[in-house]
Amino acid sequence: MGKKKNVRREPLTDTQLLMTITICIFITMYILAMVFFRGGFLHVQQIFDMLNDNASLIIVSFGLTIVMIGGGIDISVGAVTSLVVMSCVLYLNNGGSIFMSILLALGIGLAFGLVHGFLISYLEIQPFIVTLAGMFFARGMTTILSVNPQKAAHDGFAVLRDTKIEIPWLGYVAKNGNLVPARMELGVVVALLCLAFIFILLKYLPLGRAFYAIGGNQQSALMLGINVKRTRFLSYVLSGLLSGISGYVFLMHTGAGNATNAAGMEMNAIASSIIGGTLLTGGVGNVFGTFFGTITLTTIKKIVVSSGLNDPWWQSITTGGMLCFFILLQSVVLSRRSKKKNA
Repeated sequence: MGKKKNVRREPLTDTQLLMTITICIFITMYILAMVFFRGGFLHVQQIFDMLNDNASLIIVSFGLTIVMIGGGIDISVGAVTSLVVMSCVLYLNNGGSIFMSILLALGIGLAFGLVHGFLISYLEIQPFIVTLAGMFFARGMTTILSVNPQKAAHDGFAVLRDTKIEIPWLGYVAKNGNLVPARMELGVVVALLCLAFIFILLKYLPLGRAFYAIGGNQQSALMLGINVKRTRFLSYVLSGLLSGISGYVFLMHTGAGNATNAAGMEMNAIASSIIGGTLLTGGVGNVFGTFFGTITLTTIKKIVVSSGLNDPWWQSITTGGMLCFFILLQSVVLSRRSKKKNA
């Protein structure tokens, strides 16, 4: 009999480690919610409801993750999402087609991404300043367009908005004995497709590896022959494009547009990315971590409401506290890991 070969397991990367911590915290938190609050937490539909309500946030958080991995930041994503929503509502209400409204959403997002990417990458203006200007511009345009809150009064779009994917085997039996299937909106499917695409991009394609390289060490990336300016430019283009997709998904969920749509979304997206293990310093991050970061943030808010703390500021306080906790946790874990490597 031949001797068994000792297979040496590769240690987890920083990205994998932080993502694993986020997933473990989410699972622990949700199990505790099931034990102490019961109610909706006992049904799978609770998770689907969180995904239905936050599909647009998940998508826009993916864009933030790509930018942050490359060492940048984009605080315009919420405002761009809002502008897309209002523009598409007005277009549909004036006889536009669904197909062209989707192209309009993608075009608005892409336009912001191209402008931001050019100013940041090729003119070397600070990302915070550029995207702050983009945020103000998008919010201003949304306010001009939204004279009054408007519902998308388009028959074809109404069908798209009301379409639900039913999953009977994940449902539950109601008190009257009827089976209530789990229901998922089309926006969640779009979010999952974005998740798959960006995972493949970051994991297997040269462009994805280039994002990590320029975020980890720009000088080393240059020495490896990576076009740093073009790579950073493309990260903002992708972020803008995902903001356009997020806007349309937001509209499919709400069916209406007004000036306050997606208010604060950029902060929630940054928080979701950080909770998911993306570092503001760049070079570390994972879209699966961001996905779980988003639903962890949502779970925290659900727990706060279930605790009887219905005032909005309690959710803000809890979100801020959890964000500080995750930043501190990441700092401690990576610091200890660095010391062990150097020992």
